[in-house]
Amino acid sequence: MTTSDALLWYVAHTRPRREKKLAEYCEREKFLVTLPCYRTVHKYRGKTVSFRKPLFPGYVFLQLVQHERQKVYQSDYVANLLDVPDQATFAQQLGDILQALETDLEVFLAPQITAGSRVRIKSGPLRGMEGWVQERAGMTMVLLRLDFISQAAAVKIEATELEIV
Repeated sequence: MTTSDALLWYVAHTRPRREKKLAEYCEREKFLVTLPCYRTVHKYRGKTVSFRKPLFPGYVFLQLVQHERQKVYQSDYVANLLDVPDQATFAQQLGDILQALETDLEVFLAPQITAGSRVRIKSGPLRGMEGWVQERAGMTMVLLRLDFISQAAAVKIEATELEIV
């Protein structure tokens, strides 16, 4: 397999509110697409409605062979397609966030990554993951970072389940 045939991660910066449309387009074109979403619930006139919202608004993650890049731009949903310089770190961080979304824990966007202690989760479904913490209302927030786009997903975890790294 040559370098030009390698499947690489790319970050698609989408046009406003076009994440799901781009993901659908990529699936139709048989591209490997990842759009991390979280569930949110709203009540309207006594009716409870559940929505799936992109965890990282404006971003969709794609695995493409280099020559497929131009086809992504043809969707008209993409503002820019960003190269990922550190493929391994990106894949690890995105994998951690996707694993957190599969649990029953509350996961939501935490756009401001603040300084704090680096920790490892000792128990539960996210055991072994590392992140940065920020105290809020007695609960500890673990930020699972996606450094490439300077974003983080926050997971609420009891402080007793954490250890300093």
